[in-house]
Amino acid sequence: MADGTGHSRYVKLTKDQAPVDDIKPGELNQPIEVPQLNVHRCNECGQPLPESYQPPADEPWTTGIFGCAEDRESCLSGLFCPCVLFGHNVESLRDDIPWTRPCICHAIFIEGGMAVAAATAIFYGVDPKTSFLICEGLLFSWWMCGVYTGLVRQSLQKKYHLKNSPCDPCLTHCCLHWCALCQEHRERKGRLSDNAVMPMTVVNPPPVQQMKPADDDNQDSAAPSSADNNGHTNMEMQAL
Repeated sequence: MADGTGHSRYVKLTKDQAPVDDIKPGELNQPIEVPQLNVHRCNECGQPLPESYQPPADEPWTTGIFGCAEDRESCLSGLFCPCVLFGHNVESLRDDIPWTRPCICHAIFIEGGMAVAAATAIFYGVDPKTSFLICEGLLFSWWMCGVYTGLVRQSLQKKYHLKNSPCDPCLTHCCLHWCALCQEHRERKGRLSDNAVMPMTVVNPPPVQQMKPADDDNQDSAAPSSADNNGHTNMEMQAL
């Protein structure tokens, strides 16, 4: 409380008393910084991480960008049906997206733009009037090829902590689109084979053993052992 000689910042207010000017609203109710709450959290799920946690370093790709001959199936699929190969790559990253949806988008935006440019050049020829339409179709396909498919490659690199090979994901698809699709397929195929579930050995438990009452044990001990038709004797172990 304030006395008659000194000035205090804490005063007792009544209903008829106005607040003191030197005390600002909310000045006595400031948040307190707690060091224990300032922890490093995961960017994906928000879970707190230990202080000694270090993010995994980026790893190189298992195959090179020009290693298309290592997987003939993906090489032929990426050459003649790149939209199908791209759809399967997206499906491996996102379980909630069927492969047909990105396949159709790839066919419309990339193959569609190239088809428009090729059809214009075949039916109307290449002249100053049609060159703008041809360049527009090729430029649209090139732009969608770099942005749309490059984002998928970036998600693949983020999931498996892969380095940029040979350069930025969008630039890689702009320059080497078909080779990049085959490389992503080989990487996805190799990662899934490494995470395959190994066969488990099933061990059956032993049969349940039942204990006989004491009266039955006395009767069994008094009865002589009998031999079966094959000449074998039925022996029973008695508890001491």
